[in-house]
Amino acid sequence: MIITKRIKAMSSARRYDIDWIRVIAIGLLLVYHVAIGFQAWGVMIGFITSDKTWDSLWVPMTMLNVWRIPLLFFVSGMGVYYALRNRSWKELMAERAGRILLPFFFGAIAIVPIHVYLWQRYYHLNTAYTPNPAHLWFLGNIFVYVVVLSPLFFYLKRNENGPLARAIKWVMSNPLGILLVMAAFIVEAWILDPRPYEMYAMTWHGFFLGLLAFLAGFCFVLSGDGFWEMIKKWRWLFLLTAAILFTLRLVHFKLNTPFYLLVAESHCWIISVFAFGYTYLNRPGKALRYLSEAAYPVYILHMIFLYTASWLIFPLDVAVPLQFIMVLLFTGVGCFAVYELVIRRVNVIRPLFGLKRK
Repeated sequence: MIITKRIKAMSSARRYDIDWIRVIAIGLLLVYHVAIGFQAWGVMIGFITSDKTWDSLWVPMTMLNVWRIPLLFFVSGMGVYYALRNRSWKELMAERAGRILLPFFFGAIAIVPIHVYLWQRYYHLNTAYTPNPAHLWFLGNIFVYVVVLSPLFFYLKRNENGPLARAIKWVMSNPLGILLVMAAFIVEAWILDPRPYEMYAMTWHGFFLGLLAFLAGFCFVLSGDGFWEMIKKWRWLFLLTAAILFTLRLVHFKLNTPFYLLVAESHCWIISVFAFGYTYLNRPGKALRYLSEAAYPVYILHMIFLYTASWLIFPLDVAVPLQFIMVLLFTGVGCFAVYELVIRRVNVIRPLFGLKRK
């Protein structure tokens, strides 16, 4: 009876909403990257871009841009909380190295050079083998965060009734705790003065913003029901505030929005996602099981299929919205086909894409 109760308790402790949010966040990143191909400035950051731009597409893109990457760091910090449950420090480092570091290095030397080569050929540049992190940059950051913060995380996990953990739970159980988290991000932006704020990839701003988000995500889960019930209660206020701040940025400030308003908007969107996810998505299912495993390999692969699709579709004389749909479908179908037919089934390949061997 005791064993049965423990098994039920462990099962009920799994947070399916966090798994769903991770899948959704990676899906949004894919859509965002497809959208960059229809912005004139996309070529400046290494994307193949269409001669037919779609300027109005920038409106939803700029809404996503202040929270899409921070959301992944929050979710990654949450994942470490659950990874600590049955692991020692050495086991955690070995598990994270296999799941994060191996795909990071494999992607940098074997995946990224392929889509860089496609970009070089499309623009008639000299071709060269160019290993680099590219879109996988945040994986390297996450591994560093695990190494740096794991002593604190293990202390908090083993002393969940200690004074520090109790203080975190108390602060995070009311909306004022969110303001303290925002304050830390505002200080980071004030010190580093990033321009633009949304330039996360391979910058010190992106590194320290990710570090704060990773730590905050861990603390959110550590705080337990007090935090989650609080954001559920105030979810509509967070969403309304995010929408108002975005409208203000779009209509009034445009490209000159103060950092403190960008941080506030970003966090209101993120907390809204967590609150509505906690309310409506905390349930298992076959789709979640499949997508949760597929999301990581699909993200690692997607730039190859995105650049191939851009090469083939951008020269076609079709309407821009149709081009967007065609590129998105080509990218998604190509990635899932390789995942389903190769990565998922070939045991030796699975670890290279962050999956456990069967």
